[in-house]
Amino acid sequence: MATTTTPLSLKGRALRLLSAREHSRAELQRRLTQFEEEPGALAKALDELEAKGFINEQRVVESVLNRRSAKLGTARIRQELQAKGLAPEAVLNAVEQLRASEVDRAREVWRKKFGEPPADAAERGKQMRFLASRGFDGDAIRKVVSGGDD
Repeated sequence: MATTTTPLSLKGRALRLLSAREHSRAELQRRLTQFEEEPGALAKALDELEAKGFINEQRVVESVLNRRSAKLGTARIRQELQAKGLAPEAVLNAVEQLRASEVDRAREVWRKKFGEPPADAAERGKQMRFLASRGFDGDAIRKVVSGGDD
């Protein structure tokens, strides 16, 4: 990086972060607090960015769902959305959206990792623990590992 004589403004730093991926207001607040020189400056900068549409909670939710739903279960995605400081109702709506495809997503993750039914109880446990660590619920895990289609 080239050295510059003027440091980035709070708004400039926020825009740099937003250019890489969607961030929630709470995430930006956490990341940029250390650069705030006068009280209220960060809130003002974030208010301006939000008013102009650069910060959008719905886009953050859609981005996470788009990037993570193929690999993770509903529980892990819920946890990720909550960590971003999103509104509880936005998280709840996203979770409801994912529940319908939980078994199919778990089956696809299982297929990529294992591809064949477990040979014994130890292998079955290993496959179930793997899916659980990815955040899939117990019902979906049992259906996938046992080979049931419903």
